[in-house]
Amino acid sequence: MGTSTTTTPAGTTATAVPDRPARTALPGPYLFWLAGTQAGLLGDAALYLALGWAASAHGGGAAGLVLTAITLPRTVLVLLGGAVADRFGARRVMLAGDAVMLVATLALAAASGGWGTPLWLLVSAAAVIGTVDAFYLPASGSMPRRLVGPGQLSRALALRQAGGQIAALLGAPLGGVLVAVGGLPGVALADAASFGVLLLVLLRLRVAEPEGSRSFGSDDAARGPARPGLLREAAAGVRLALRDPLLRAALLLTGAAAGALLPVASLLAPLLARAHGWGAWAAGLTAGGQGAGVLAAAGLVSWRGALRRPGVGAAAGLCAASVGIAMLAWAAEPVTAVAGSVLAGAGTGLFACHLGPLVLGSAPATHLSRIQALLTLVQSAALVLSTGLLGLLADAAGARWPTSLCALATGAAGLAGWASTVLRRA
Repeated sequence: MGTSTTTTPAGTTATAVPDRPARTALPGPYLFWLAGTQAGLLGDAALYLALGWAASAHGGGAAGLVLTAITLPRTVLVLLGGAVADRFGARRVMLAGDAVMLVATLALAAASGGWGTPLWLLVSAAAVIGTVDAFYLPASGSMPRRLVGPGQLSRALALRQAGGQIAALLGAPLGGVLVAVGGLPGVALADAASFGVLLLVLLRLRVAEPEGSRSFGSDDAARGPARPGLLREAAAGVRLALRDPLLRAALLLTGAAAGALLPVASLLAPLLARAHGWGAWAAGLTAGGQGAGVLAAAGLVSWRGALRRPGVGAAAGLCAASVGIAMLAWAAEPVTAVAGSVLAGAGTGLFACHLGPLVLGSAPATHLSRIQALLTLVQSAALVLSTGLLGLLADAAGARWPTSLCALATGAAGLAGWASTVLRRA
């Protein structure tokens, strides 16, 4: 990771130490927390599969409603969730979130065991998940900065991304097996066990919250002893990001990348496979290829460390992903499509492993969770907008053209990142 500027607890400016070629072990508390997080991610991935499967029995509209019940509260409340985590502490918020989800999954297991899977139960469970996510994700996203030093941040985040990708690859098959064996009640119990593990990990973990995190920065200190409202604190996080040139550029690049990259595997790759008559196996291999590419890039960065100029690394990742998406768009055979998907995934992983530490490392210590919340919101909003538009374009002109458009947009975002002086010099 290149030299970056961070804010110390006292509000002064300090220069972060760049990643060194010589690798040092990541701190034990971070690895302990990451291991617990892996258990939670596996349980969540299995539960999402089980909820989607149960909802599909009610029809496509019902399945869409359950998905919306997760994404809507998460999107609406995430900025508030970041403000809550910055005020009360990330660890406290995560403890509360895990406790709520432990109770909710046990209740879901009992209710689905007694009543089956009525739509109202699935929607209610999804709404609880989305609401807890809105508070949990910003707190969890700030934890690497709280547990590792600046020189290790890129490797720590890359290892976390690799773990998340492994959970995504294994969680759905695990959910399928658990559904076949125990139905939704069995999956909910397994997820409850994962939340129990997370609770034990967090109870044993000690996190030093930044001094002054409850005063919310210099603008808020002028208000005196009275704390401003949480909504005003959420807005303060947005204002901070808009004023800071590096954070503003990074968030804009993240939104552009999310809108162009994320719909490729979930929406366009299956449509391309169906249009070519390749079958579901090719669609699965293509989606898996992208996941394998992300995992490979994240594993490499977690082992070797990031480039000294993370802005350049992020831009290079987007350019590589653009080439991979173009290969996928114009592939005549499944082998070419899978190769393009692997390259697109590797570029995506390279982008995320460089831009993520740049954003987290540049955020003031008093605003860590709020900046993570804004990062989540930017990605979610861009994905919602682009998915609908790309789907309509695919219906009108076929899947090849919206996929090509994603390749062009991803390449343009990479070139814009390269041309940005603040990102290139970060």
